[in-house]
Amino acid sequence: MKLIVQPRDGLSAFVSAIRMAKKEIDLLIYRFDRPDVQHALDAAVKRGVLVRTLIAHTNKGGEKNLRKLEQKLLEVGATVARTGDEFVRYHGKMMIVDRAELWLMAFNLTALDTGTSRSFGIVTRRKPDVADALKLFESDVTRQPFVPNGSHLVVSPENARKTLSEFIRKAKRELLIYDPKVSDIHIVKLLKDRVRAGVDVRILGHVGSRGHDLVHQKYPGHRLHVRAIVRDGRDAFLGSQSLRRLELDKRREVGVFVKGAAAIKEMIATFESDWAQTELGRTPHGRARSATPATLATAAS
Repeated sequence: MKLIVQPRDGLSAFVSAIRMAKKEIDLLIYRFDRPDVQHALDAAVKRGVLVRTLIAHTNKGGEKNLRKLEQKLLEVGATVARTGDEFVRYHGKMMIVDRAELWLMAFNLTALDTGTSRSFGIVTRRKPDVADALKLFESDVTRQPFVPNGSHLVVSPENARKTLSEFIRKAKRELLIYDPKVSDIHIVKLLKDRVRAGVDVRILGHVGSRGHDLVHQKYPGHRLHVRAIVRDGRDAFLGSQSLRRLELDKRREVGVFVKGAAAIKEMIATFESDWAQTELGRTPHGRARSATPATLATAAS
């Protein structure tokens, strides 16, 4: 697995993957405004690559751009489908190249997400993950139910709540969390339970009122867009779903469990670098464990 870190990495590798595609590109889009990606897709169609796109039927404030994108892709010969309206949002972001390589992103294909926002993506050739991603793409194109097939994919609403709850519950030492919207009542309870069990829980992002006493800090950079969790320095999750009820239960969101040691090490290093720039991170005890109910009640930002 290879980790993509935004805004450091931009979209050069993503565009290169499109340019190197030989047979097929399957692309799920929620927001889009990158001409370089548009040109690479156009060129792929012209050289005979089957380009299939699935574009969100709606998003907040960007529908006009999506409809323009649909028209441009149709004009060059790409296959364009629009998501259904079964869910409040179809918020996932992924690309599958030649049915062999999965790009799973927490970022949109926009200048804002890739140029000034903290976000992650993962590139994997693990066959079960690629197969499940293709199955999900086909299911949403044809508007048929999706049944997860035991891969590392985390898909809302089908398995996200169960798998992410279990992932958190198994933490023994540490949970490092990037999330703009932690608010689900059951997830917050799990996080507090882990704190009481002696687990160091630190959150970069916003936490709802039920979890205000969890240790959290505002992201110190321009904008936070990633949803990611690193557990005990060995396992990680990244995806498009925040730990809130709407995104766990009512929207199409896509994430993946990360197993590669190098990718996880880089996620940890990025988190610690960001944390060190926060108000709490600059204090002498900014990394102190939050292991007791007393600490839980007093250490929040």
